[in-house]
Amino acid sequence: MKLLQIKGDKMINVTLIGTGGMIPLPGRYLASCHIEYNGRAILIDCGEGTQISLHKGKLSLNKIDTILITHCHADHVTGLPGLLLTIGNHGRTEPLNIIAPRGSTKILNSLLVVCGFLPYEVRIAELHDTKPQEFNQIGLKITSIPLKHHINCLGYSLELNLRPHFRPETAKELNIPVKLWRLLHNGEDVVVDNKTITPNMVLGNPRSPIKISYVTDTRPVKLIDEIVKNSDLFICEGMYGDDEQLSGAVEKMHMIFSEAAKIALNSNVKELWLTHFSPSMPSPGDYLEAAASIFQNTVIGRDLMSKTLKSK
Repeated sequence: MKLLQIKGDKMINVTLIGTGGMIPLPGRYLASCHIEYNGRAILIDCGEGTQISLHKGKLSLNKIDTILITHCHADHVTGLPGLLLTIGNHGRTEPLNIIAPRGSTKILNSLLVVCGFLPYEVRIAELHDTKPQEFNQIGLKITSIPLKHHINCLGYSLELNLRPHFRPETAKELNIPVKLWRLLHNGEDVVVDNKTITPNMVLGNPRSPIKISYVTDTRPVKLIDEIVKNSDLFICEGMYGDDEQLSGAVEKMHMIFSEAAKIALNSNVKELWLTHFSPSMPSPGDYLEAAASIFQNTVIGRDLMSKTLKSK
């Protein structure tokens, strides 16, 4: 039976702005991610050099509606003043949201002192650091993931919920005028010939959301597996590639490739992108097998690598 999605396909564009940890390198900026949906964007983290990579990728700064901060270590936030000033110089007047873990506001406001006057409002909100919280931005449902690092740290899972497809043949069999189809697809009841038609009578089966999860600067914790479950794309830190570096990862509260791969496997994700590489690892691809032997669909992230996720 033919199905119809009245508003057309939904798409989310995901771009890794940087893939480095600790310090930027000439060919690798600090870990950050740009997620665009319906003409608006969310930026995750903003370390030194983020705006340079955004320009290189020809990504519009004015589309950024919200910046999600994982934590307030320097390699994740020191790019904020420059980025916000550049956005102001581009003529922005609409408010911009910064969402971060509990205890971040004082640090972020201290950074923003050097901005002086901005022609738009910066709204900072804090999230709980020990329990997940759900909220909505740019049409996406976002769930925070409390992580285990040296300071309060969060990962984020973003979902685009998809309405069931509309079944036009069924609507025709029920003699429902075409002008009422959109109302039914939007979840409203309609009346035809004194008979109430409910959406479930003309809609297909429930559809899985488009789901992207982003986790960095943490040891493995149970909540990661639970919240990133069934992600279409799981972006996870791989600070070190070699299993022999596990003790160093534990000390610094980071993950190695094989640990990220085990999460991907246990969580039934479709694809794993590794990111946040140590500057001591100039060629992360040399260690791909450490992850791919556990989770086959593993990709070594690189700056400005992108993917478009589409509804089905």
